[in-house]
Amino acid sequence: MTDTHPITNSTRTRRAFIKTAGGLAAGAAWCRPETFFRTAHAGHVDETLKVALIGCGGRGTGAAVQALSTDGPVTLWAMADAFGDRLELSLRGMRQGLPKRYDRQKTRSLADRIDVPPERRFVGLDAYRRAIDSGVDVVLIAAPPGFRPQHFEYAVRAGKHVFMEKPLATDAHGVRRILAAAKEAKKRRLKVGVGLQRHHQQSYLDAMQRIRDGALGEIVALRCYWNGGPPAKTPFARARTSSELEYQVRNWYFFDWLSGDHICEQHIHNLDVCNWIMQSHPVSAQGMGGRQVRTGKEYGNIFDHHAVEFTYADGTKMFSQCRQIPGCWRSITEHAHGTKAVADLSNSTCRIHSGDRQLWRSKRWRGKRYVTPYQVEHDVLFDAIRRDKEFNEAEDAAISTMTAILGRLATYSGQQVKWDDAIASEKRLTCDAEDWSARPPLEPDSTGAYPIAIPGVTEVL
Repeated sequence: MTDTHPITNSTRTRRAFIKTAGGLAAGAAWCRPETFFRTAHAGHVDETLKVALIGCGGRGTGAAVQALSTDGPVTLWAMADAFGDRLELSLRGMRQGLPKRYDRQKTRSLADRIDVPPERRFVGLDAYRRAIDSGVDVVLIAAPPGFRPQHFEYAVRAGKHVFMEKPLATDAHGVRRILAAAKEAKKRRLKVGVGLQRHHQQSYLDAMQRIRDGALGEIVALRCYWNGGPPAKTPFARARTSSELEYQVRNWYFFDWLSGDHICEQHIHNLDVCNWIMQSHPVSAQGMGGRQVRTGKEYGNIFDHHAVEFTYADGTKMFSQCRQIPGCWRSITEHAHGTKAVADLSNSTCRIHSGDRQLWRSKRWRGKRYVTPYQVEHDVLFDAIRRDKEFNEAEDAAISTMTAILGRLATYSGQQVKWDDAIASEKRLTCDAEDWSARPPLEPDSTGAYPIAIPGVTEVL
């Protein structure tokens, strides 16, 4: 993350990971360093920053709202999505004003900050290129995660500042591509923000500072959960699509090559917090998972539950659960157990306690005093762009992405999986399709059902 956050660049396992993964990705074809690109520079604080949105679903629309709500002149200049109906719905909502949601406050009409005529509304799998090339300064990348490395690479080559949603990839090949592009972005002083917003939530920052100051003593174990009911997304009808690839992209959440499974798509937040506490990443994982209630072929090939035991280099264990089964215990939290005290962290509150004795509790922010961390992460990014501050969250977010992928490899295979083997794997889930005639990397059988991982049988490396 940034230098203001407790993760340091000196952590041994983190440094080794970046070096190894960066070497594996060294074959990426980058333009020569002396090539000049159009970017927004310091000293131009009165210039309007032109923004392109790539991926116009709910989270992409939220990211655009937050970008347009930052200080200084900013304009939504271009939009791109695989599907025109989603693009138009997003545009209409921002022009009219949007209701409050988990990731945003209620918004007024943003029409005065939107300049997206029909000729700058791009549709299709290759629409991202046209949006990036339309004369913008900042690119918001929120299309399905399986396409994220492809989109990020192109944005960096074009010299654009970037905000991208998590996870950053769905396989190790994609993580290596992200790291190579992040390295290039640093060379060019491009700013990169990532949607792991807990790093911009004051209660988490306060808790982390206390952990750094020794409030817990020595960390002996961690636990984290994203246990909820069914996902917010519902399957899109096959009859309303014209090809297998379109069907899968419409239903991207339910296919591992596009979402990474929900252990990557959502549980990454909790895994990221544990890495933040440890200032490192796990070196191995073993676990179990499967499909208990979400078994129909309309749910693609992802699991509905995962339970993973991660091990860090010093032997510390992190116990992880994510589940999407109605009627079960729910929790979206992180916990760090130390020799002196325990930290319980969540979006609602963070606290440190020893037995029944509460040692610290985060402040309760109400009304105008509270600013959602989804907004703060954009405020920080756009401030860095305008003032030309060093800012690149991609490397640490890639580590957390790979942590989630490591967990999925363990649950899909039923084997213990080592970090070094996982990050070096040449097994690729994704494709860089830019035309609907392409075949998806995952094909259904004659009944329309998709191959499901079988622990003890499926090979993942």
